[in-house]
Amino acid sequence: NLMGREKRKTDYLLSLIREGKSMTLKQQLRLTMYLSTPAIMAQVSSIAMQYIDASMVGSLGANAAASIGLVSTTTWLFWGLCAAATTGFSVQVAHRIGAGDFAGARKILRQSVTATLVFSSLLAVAGISISDILPGWLGGDEMIWSDSSLYFRIFSLFLPALQLNFLAGGMLRCSGNMRVPSMLNVLMCLLDVVLNFFLIFPTRQIDWWGWEFTTPGAGLGVKGAILGTVLAEFVTTVGMMWYLCRRSPMLRLSGERGSFRPRKDTLRKAVRISLPMGFEHIAICGAQIATTVIVAPLGITAIAANSFAIIAESLCYMPGYGISEAATTLVGQSLGANRIRLLRRFANITVWSGMLIMGVMGALMYAAAPQIIGVMTPVEEIRTLGVEILRIEAFAEPMFAASIVAYGVFVGVGGTFMPSLMNFGSIWGVRLTLAARFAPTMGLPGVWLAMCIELCFRGTIFLVRLWGSNWIYKLRIKR
Repeated sequence: NLMGREKRKTDYLLSLIREGKSMTLKQQLRLTMYLSTPAIMAQVSSIAMQYIDASMVGSLGANAAASIGLVSTTTWLFWGLCAAATTGFSVQVAHRIGAGDFAGARKILRQSVTATLVFSSLLAVAGISISDILPGWLGGDEMIWSDSSLYFRIFSLFLPALQLNFLAGGMLRCSGNMRVPSMLNVLMCLLDVVLNFFLIFPTRQIDWWGWEFTTPGAGLGVKGAILGTVLAEFVTTVGMMWYLCRRSPMLRLSGERGSFRPRKDTLRKAVRISLPMGFEHIAICGAQIATTVIVAPLGITAIAANSFAIIAESLCYMPGYGISEAATTLVGQSLGANRIRLLRRFANITVWSGMLIMGVMGALMYAAAPQIIGVMTPVEEIRTLGVEILRIEAFAEPMFAASIVAYGVFVGVGGTFMPSLMNFGSIWGVRLTLAARFAPTMGLPGVWLAMCIELCFRGTIFLVRLWGSNWIYKLRIKR
């Protein structure tokens, strides 16, 4: 079948990297497409899940939407820390696979399971501990504190499952298997829709194409939204870990003995890669939380519009993150095979592809902004404000793509410190400064104008670093 043929072609093209054989430009482009397409599907399905959550909760009114929007930046902070912890190990696996050392890759995998579970469990305890006071810290209206706290508490409780989901997906992708994680993430999205349908709304009468019937429901509102999400994630995690440990040709652990105790050298390398990313996520999400504090005094309408627009924009930039994952795999395996020239070609191919796709997505987002926001809320004031700010952001998408994909390239070589510092400086030095200046006079559109300017600046400095020769030269010396 088609999927089987594509898998065989992908495996063959990846083997050319490991075996040191030459690759034509056509083969490089084809391999980039084979890896990027399922990764994009996985990213889009993840955002579609958030989009569906927001649409269903948004139908309950502005308060319900604002209660989720208030803590969304903090959930992304915890999400980012889990992702950073995973990357420290998956990049090492990509390097081992590129060098043809599959046994070494499996050793790192076993160690990563223990290390990341300990980390995510500690993170879950921290999240549960602050859940009651978090909405007050963020400056939200007292009317939404209870729902916001409950939403974040349940999210935190399931962090270990989310961590294993990230770990299994990251390991499979670094081995070149984009298809299975993508299919399971699409399944997670569909499962989330079904669970939300029954958990958020009460039992009700539905008229569907002239047929009226009673649909059972738990009527849990905001609580139902997060329960549907975490349960869908849990089921997907089970499937992802099963495939990784029992079916993956390169990484399966079944029938093989080995220690799950982390070794110092593996942990040291993981920390070197993950720590800058972790601090970057803290800095970026701290800036997003600071932005929430700037937006919160503007009122519930502004909070809800800001939350909806962030989710809607995610549909635009998720393809960039999908290509970034492909870039990490391609660059990581090229480095493991000590093919520096091929590494640079893949870096350029993936960055240009990301800029092109996200440029088109930005144009579509500008044109369809009323329909995109309209699906998520029936409140006219929120719709109007959401459309206005979404159209401001559309102009930044190509340069945003440049920063996203170039970052994936630098992650693939394990050089995360300088890119993380660049992200930190751009967001705190440009975005927050401008947002604090524009918000008092321009309101929420001023905050999003600041974001647009900052993303264009960030994309520029990432391109300057990527196209400069210094980082490649240092990589040659290191090898």
